[in-house]
Amino acid sequence: MNYNTYDVHEALQGLVKCFWSLDAPATDQMQRQRIVPDGCMELIIHHGDVYLQYLDDHQHITQPRGFVFGQITTPLEIAPTGKTGIIAARFFPNGFNALTQMSLHEMENKAVSLEILFGQEGLDLEKQVMQASNNTERIIHIEAFLLGRLKTPEVSQRITQRGVEILLQSKGLVDLHQLSDQLQIHRRQLERNFSRIVGMSPKQLSKIIRLQSAIQSMSHQTFSNLTTLALDHGYYDQAHFIKDFKELTGINPKKFYVENLRLSALFIGQ
Repeated sequence: MNYNTYDVHEALQGLVKCFWSLDAPATDQMQRQRIVPDGCMELIIHHGDVYLQYLDDHQHITQPRGFVFGQITTPLEIAPTGKTGIIAARFFPNGFNALTQMSLHEMENKAVSLEILFGQEGLDLEKQVMQASNNTERIIHIEAFLLGRLKTPEVSQRITQRGVEILLQSKGLVDLHQLSDQLQIHRRQLERNFSRIVGMSPKQLSKIIRLQSAIQSMSHQTFSNLTTLALDHGYYDQAHFIKDFKELTGINPKKFYVENLRLSALFIGQ
């Protein structure tokens, strides 16, 4: 499995966190991969074989070749159907709103095809990526597409962007009252802005950011036990940490550490 990240054009740096690629040959055993919420939406194009997305233990759907995945609020399981070839743009929590008129709340936990989002322009982008000879060329096409769709940020977008920055800087340890006070905006308006622009509430994003910070500590092994890990990341106690962890990953921290940390380490903090 070959995973790489790439720099972002200066004009997109406030919106796009990074570009990334994943390439891997087909194998006889196509293992499921668990994806946990990280507060970031992604534009993904499969230039290799497409992936399956599991709805439960017995049902699955085939992902579109090119799509944007909305905010993930529950653990998601996917699996390759053959050779993996993925090129993607990972957005900051508020980044994708500047590129679409669709309500991000409607995209929650969904892979929305580029055709539905952007019509013929989305299909043209898929074709360009499929015909490109390497990942550098593929990123150039995606970057040009995103640059062409930029629009002037509204005041609410700028306020929400600052709110996202505060949550990221605090690692999710600022509550809604503190955030609304810092931004000088009523908390109900703040929640409406987040729902429209980020695709989830500030409380939900804080929960995800805090969990991702804890997983980073797990990946770097900078903790002595689960209790200290929980307290260091603002949880009331170990039980509170385990409850949130299971809600967002589907399993307890110890099992996640053993089974998922190696794969998750590729993506955490990128």
